[in-house]
Amino acid sequence: MTDSFTGQTVESARRTLTARFRTSAIDTAELDARILVGAALGLDLTGVITAATRPVTAAEAARLENLACRRLKGEPVARLLGLKEFWGLPLQLSAATLVPRPDTETVVELALEMLRGGPDPDRPRIVDVGAGSGAILLALLSELPGAYGIGTDISATALRTAAANARHLGLARRAAFVACDYVAALSGVFDLIVSNPPYIRSAEIIDLATEVRDHDPLSALDGGSDGLDAYRALVPQAARLLAPGGVLVVEVGHDQSADVERLMTAAGLTLERPPKADLAGTARAVAGRKLP
Repeated sequence: MTDSFTGQTVESARRTLTARFRTSAIDTAELDARILVGAALGLDLTGVITAATRPVTAAEAARLENLACRRLKGEPVARLLGLKEFWGLPLQLSAATLVPRPDTETVVELALEMLRGGPDPDRPRIVDVGAGSGAILLALLSELPGAYGIGTDISATALRTAAANARHLGLARRAAFVACDYVAALSGVFDLIVSNPPYIRSAEIIDLATEVRDHDPLSALDGGSDGLDAYRALVPQAARLLAPGGVLVVEVGHDQSADVERLMTAAGLTLERPPKADLAGTARAVAGRKLP
């Protein structure tokens, strides 16, 4: 089907692709088709509409067929585009980074709320552990013009992606990136430490959606037999680096909030509020404060 779009108009190509995606039970068939037609033809979503009657060229048809086949094999649209929006910010992706998800914006929301009660809410020193694309750190820096942040990750490739995102967003002067395990290379004290660590139980990886299981890096997903390995390592390390009054905020899996709260309490952190729920009502972000 390498020439399935040749000779079609933009609109008919979009309809053809939508039908193929629906046949393959892709829930977002119409939206995905519109986005991928735009990507193949170099058009934004408005352009796809205004160019509806123009013919698709052979080169465009080939590009669109390539994108269509990859999507039909389960590759997510964000991977196909190499770009994902998070907190209103366009972020480049790489094979070493997770695709940022709306659930993770709950961490940003809770972190901003908790900072208001901290020692230096206007100029906080931030660490994002397992920064990946830099999504959480860069979202926070975009909201806090006086803040400075460090992103850590065991993947140098992921950190190169995060650094590129910081440059493109004009945040590079307030962001640094360090390759290390959790916070092993850091010293000093920080007002806010945030993280979306791997928390999927090892045995459950196989049941994840194809878009996640086959395309997100395994090291960013696998949290060990009970999904809590990363928290056992991170929470006590973070507690030692927090300034008095500083806050740790982490993303958690759907049934992990109570376990992570216990780990925070054991590390000497105080739980000031219940976990923050995401839009689906799932407890998604947990925060603990280091007493002054």
